[in-house]
Amino acid sequence: MTQESFTVQKVKCDGCADTIREGLLKLPGIESVEVDVPTGSVTVHGSELSREKLAAKLTTLGYPQA
Repeated sequence: MTQESFTVQKVKCDGCADTIREGLLKLPGIESVEVDVPTGSVTVHGSELSREKLAAKLTTLGYPQA
């Protein structure tokens, strides 16, 4: 299992965190997603992670990288 971490913008509440988790978990190979609301930190665990695809999905969800 590998890990990728991002700092994203616009994470304001647990609802935002849920949106990020649900959106990223739809991608193949994603096993878990951790979101820290106060810092905007997103950590993704899984196999065959593509940083570019994850970043693009975060942007699509409305949470671009900081």
